[in-house]
Amino acid sequence: MKSLLLVTSALAAFAAAPALAQDGPIGSVGVTYGNSEAELGGLSADSDAYAIDGVVAMPAFGEWTVTVAANASQFDDGSSDDTTLAGTAHLTTMAGSDLRFGGFVGAADVADETALTAGVEVQKYLSKATLTGVVAYTTADDVDLDVWSVGGDAAFYVTEALRLNAGVSWMTIDDADVDGFTYGVGAEYVIARSPFSVTAGLSHSDIEDLDVDTWTVGLRYSFGGGLQARDRAGAALPGSGVMGILGSL
Repeated sequence: MKSLLLVTSALAAFAAAPALAQDGPIGSVGVTYGNSEAELGGLSADSDAYAIDGVVAMPAFGEWTVTVAANASQFDDGSSDDTTLAGTAHLTTMAGSDLRFGGFVGAADVADETALTAGVEVQKYLSKATLTGVVAYTTADDVDLDVWSVGGDAAFYVTEALRLNAGVSWMTIDDADVDGFTYGVGAEYVIARSPFSVTAGLSHSDIEDLDVDTWTVGLRYSFGGGLQARDRAGAALPGSGVMGILGSL
């Protein structure tokens, strides 16, 4: 199970691609608490997770934008705890006025084991929605794992202060005959037109005989723009969409 935790932590290192050029940096900082219940072969386990993260999107050159994100998480299952450190860097550009595409690289460290991720991403921007697609490859030499993943997420802006999202992803581990699906929903609500917002999420993962149900709550501080402006500038929190759902494991 530790190997699966390592892989899914690495896969969590995805941020939304930028949609609009901006004059300055846009981003956010947040804290999150989550609880996961896992079942494997008739055995069950319960764990808590505490995390702090930050993300910022900055104009680079021409139509290009750089997004940088980092996350530190502490997992506690009652008998032991592990710390996860993860980070990503994205470089994306526009194709027309409402389509953004590019690539990213990321790394995650769990209990002195490191996983590296690279992938491509694309987003379509509508007036009240953002559609995201990601294809990624993750390798963890220390535990001899190579993983491919494909995911999609749809975020809907019910109001300027409320965003709802739902997504699904699929992963397969090479040479191990292991496949898995994750699906879930999330929400973020801005508190009284302030820079603070509250977040919540629910997800379910089915990876062969391993089933994991997770819920999260959090508090976020944003700078440089509101919900949709932050999202479209490439400063959506890594973890706010379907890719981050994998990180709940």
